[in-house]
Amino acid sequence: MRRARWVALDGIEACGKTTQARGLAAALDAVLTREPGATAVGGRLRTIVLDPGSGELSDRAEALIYAADRAQHVAEVVGPALAAGRHVVSDRSWASSLAYQGHGRGLDLAEVDLINRWAMDGLVPDLVVLLRLPVEEALRRLGAERDRLELEDLAFHRRVADGFDSLAAADAERWAVVDATGDTAAVARRLRTAVSERLGV
Repeated sequence: MRRARWVALDGIEACGKTTQARGLAAALDAVLTREPGATAVGGRLRTIVLDPGSGELSDRAEALIYAADRAQHVAEVVGPALAAGRHVVSDRSWASSLAYQGHGRGLDLAEVDLINRWAMDGLVPDLVVLLRLPVEEALRRLGAERDRLELEDLAFHRRVADGFDSLAAADAERWAVVDATGDTAAVARRLRTAVSERLGV
C-alpha cells in the first residue's frame, strides 16, 4: 500500500484555497476536506465561530472551538482516510489557528500549537502550502456577505498574512509557498509542481 499523504492549503481569506484544494484533490485522487466544518459536529462549530451573529467570542473560546472541530475532523475524516491509504487534501489546517488566533489575535503561539496538536492526536499535514496573496487583493475579492473573521479590520488581516509568512519561513521542511496571484489555471500549475517536488505525488 502506498504511503498516504496529507496536504493542507492555507492562507488568508479569498486566496483561492477552496478552488485549488478541489483541483488538487481531483489530480491526486485524494479525499477532499476542509476546516472547520467537515463533520456533522464540525458544521455546528463552524456556524458558531464564523457567524457574525455569534457576537463577541473571546479569543480563547475562538481558539478552542477551532481545536474542537479539528479533533473531530482528524478522528472522523483525516485519520481513517490516511489509514486506508488515501491521500488527503484539506482546505485549511492547524496552521490557520497559529496565524489567526496566534498572530492575528495575539494568543501565545506555543499554547495554540499545543492545544491543536493535542486535539489532532499528534497528526499534522505532511505538507502545508501557503497560497500567498497580497492582503489588499484578498479583501477586494471578498463579497458583501462576510463572516466574523472576514469582517475584521485591515490591521488584523495584515497580522495574519505576516503570521503565515513567519510560519512558512520557520518550518521550510513542512511548508511550501505558492504565488496565488493570476488566473486559477496558473496557480493550479504552480501548486501541482510544488506538491510533486516536495512529496513525489
